[in-house]
Amino acid sequence: MKLAITGKGGVGKTTLTSLLAYLYAERGNAVLAIDADPSPCLGAALGIPRETLDTLTPIAEMEELIYERTGAQPGTMGGYFKLNPRVDDIPDRFSVKHRGITLLELGAVEKGGSGCICPESVLLKQLVSHILLRRGEVVLLDMYAGVEHLGRATADAVEAMIVVVEPTGRSMATAAQIKSLAADIGLTQLFLVGNKIQTMDERAFVESHSPDLPVLGFLPATLQVQAADREGKAAFDAVPQLAEAARGIAESLAGILHPSA
Repeated sequence: MKLAITGKGGVGKTTLTSLLAYLYAERGNAVLAIDADPSPCLGAALGIPRETLDTLTPIAEMEELIYERTGAQPGTMGGYFKLNPRVDDIPDRFSVKHRGITLLELGAVEKGGSGCICPESVLLKQLVSHILLRRGEVVLLDMYAGVEHLGRATADAVEAMIVVVEPTGRSMATAAQIKSLAADIGLTQLFLVGNKIQTMDERAFVESHSPDLPVLGFLPATLQVQAADREGKAAFDAVPQLAEAARGIAESLAGILHPSA
């Protein structure tokens, strides 16, 4: 299973990613969770101890590694550098492991925008391609509201993109934009998950305003998520109703993608 989870900032995509990571790990799968958000917080959502997270450096910030693998300094534009740098050892060397989950932080390309042809951008895309095409774990990509780490070469390897939304007009508009970006690279298996849902009216709003994407399920609004975060606990452990809702979402997805399994 290779899943990308995305959505407007603050909608809860990282919470869903953490729930699915523990769910698949609980089932005995090796899980590789990739934090591709410019402001990494997936490790905290997984409840990984701070002293462990402090040993992580986002790949985009590892200047010596980028220079070693591409032959160019990060941030440089133009010139010559390798377009197919070696990346096969990076997931195991520069990640941390916690309760059956391997966490890798990608970080953000600071210069030139998401489409820049620069050493760090090339390295990150090559790394994501390798992970999606060559490795056998369940892969969960916690992404910002875009597809910048994906490309036409890897779109087919992503079994599905889950767009997390709140019951608001702005969140639904972002979902429509993400659908358009995904279509540009040939990624067609897109689904919605409604988060922070309090009423049946809010569920109905998500369903009626979906940009023609199937709704996998809903996560309830609860202040226990913030409490778990303050205590450094994973929502999967601290908020049973969220874990149960995530099981339903995973089952709905599996029923669509693998109906005969």
